Amino acid sequence: MVKKVCVVGLGYIGLPTAGLLAKNGFQVHGVDVNIHTVEKISQGEVHITEPDLDQVVKEAVQCGLLRASTIPAEADVYILAVPTPFQENNKPDLTYVEQAVKAVIPYLRPGNLVILESTSPVGTTERIADWILEARRDLSISDSLYAAYNRIFVSYCPERVLPGQILRELVENDRIVGGIDEASTRWTADFYRHFVKGAILETNARTAEMAKLTENSFRDVNIAFANELSLICDHLEIDVWELIRLANRHPRVNILQPGPGVGGHCIAVDPWFLVDAAPEQAKLIHTARIVNDSKPWYVAEKVIQVAAKLKSPGIACLGLSFKANIDDLRESPALAIVEHLAKAAAAYLYVAEPHIKELPVSLQYGNVQFCEAEEAVRQADIVLLLVNHDAFGPIGPELLEDKIVVDTRGFFMHPSRVEARV
Repeated sequence: MVKKVCVVGLGYIGLPTAGLLAKNGFQVHGVDVNIHTVEKISQGEVHITEPDLDQVVKEAVQCGLLRASTIPAEADVYILAVPTPFQENNKPDLTYVEQAVKAVIPYLRPGNLVILESTSPVGTTERIADWILEARRDLSISDSLYAAYNRIFVSYCPERVLPGQILRELVENDRIVGGIDEASTRWTADFYRHFVKGAILETNARTAEMAKLTENSFRDVNIAFANELSLICDHLEIDVWELIRLANRHPRVNILQPGPGVGGHCIAVDPWFLVDAAPEQAKLIHTARIVNDSKPWYVAEKVIQVAAKLKSPGIACLGLSFKANIDDLRESPALAIVEHLAKAAAAYLYVAEPHIKELPVSLQYGNVQFCEAEEAVRQADIVLLLVNHDAFGPIGPELLEDKIVVDTRGFFMHPSRVEARV
């Protein structure tokens, strides 16, 4: 019977998971290397924005079921939810995963279960088992009669949640579970059934890892198609939003909406893991990455061209997060575009992002001002819509009158002057 769970990594996935486990009666020990994060959680507060998460964490801490620390503790189950970024050459960086594994190794006991939730290259779960066995000669992953008494279990179970709906989707979404052997798979599936209402889909570790990468690569390829259409339409002077609306009336066509690029820690990163693993085979996936990665540069250069027509222009940059109604700036194309504009010094920038409290360090230039959205629009000559936040809804035609609007999301359907919708 599982009683104690140690969650390593208290970010956008780890903290909601820890809170959900505590809500379901588990004794949870959360671990993070950031002492500020640990201190906030220990006080029942959160360091990220996610609906209802603050209340879940507060209640879990107050009732003693959730504790946070910079070091692990003994537990029955260890969940690793740390970042898996890529290096400058788009090669996977497993530094954080390896550090997390080595941090929990001293605390492992026979019968423990180690679960990786971080999106990772195929084969990472097997490497985790190898790291553990190399450091702990007293442990085994064998089911043989002679080794069963000291064995541990290792599995992979990727998250499949949408920021803004994480707590609900952690419970309702189906989960893929893949162990390094059948015993690990069964152990892990039984554990998740304690708090997941969705189906638990059992497979092996390598297939589970590949499934997660496949899901995000599928989405990346489809977004790339929409983004490439927007570039073609811009070249041919066609309204891409009307085009897609009309094309989608076909009963077997469902084109996604274009945007300023692709962001977040999953879709913008995971396809590169497949490209790195099989570069000769992943040609379509690679091309999609190139299309989506080039879109922020295209938008920024488009705005610079527009600004060059004006004397002392001001640009209202609406949104910095990678998607609507969240505070997550990871791999955000909107942030990349505004950084490009700031460095180019082509105009004075009025930046509005309602989900953060201050400008990120990368935007602290003399020509950048952080302000409310309506104030940004009033001050600017050019309105650059980058994120379709609900908070921008009140910006109506009267505020956009006599403004040049560059709308990357099709958010303003009836602006008075639309220079570009790219």
